[in-house]
Amino acid sequence: MSVTNAPSPWRLRAEERLTDAGYRRGGARTALLDLLAAQGCARTALEMEDELRAQQRPVGRASIYRVLDELEQLRLVQRIEVGQGIARYERLAPDHHHHHLACAECGELVPFTDDALEQAIARLSAKAGFEVTGHDVVLHGRCPACARR
Repeated sequence: MSVTNAPSPWRLRAEERLTDAGYRRGGARTALLDLLAAQGCARTALEMEDELRAQQRPVGRASIYRVLDELEQLRLVQRIEVGQGIARYERLAPDHHHHHLACAECGELVPFTDDALEQAIARLSAKAGFEVTGHDVVLHGRCPACARR
């Protein structure tokens, strides 16, 4: 009996949004969607390029940036600025919500969740009468290794 891995809900939604926006399927787009669907946290475009090459699915850096821009415009990925001109990208999905601690020196990105923070955002939203439809929090500072230097 063979087991097939069904595409993730994010992957299905991404393909549908891309099709609706008039984008055709292509090798670079497909490879990047596969990678993003499987990632746990944000990566740089260079890290994505290296990982795709290691998977024997080489995609040029310009194509990676082009596809990431398309996905960002469609609100399927978010760009996270971590300092020193470094940007990381990760998929936006309801089942994949977390925030980040970003080291301004080495660019390390540490994901975190905090129920109290989520509750504070909900209280602020209610108090202001503002419907928050999404949010991301990036705390900038120095990781333990950089802080010791």
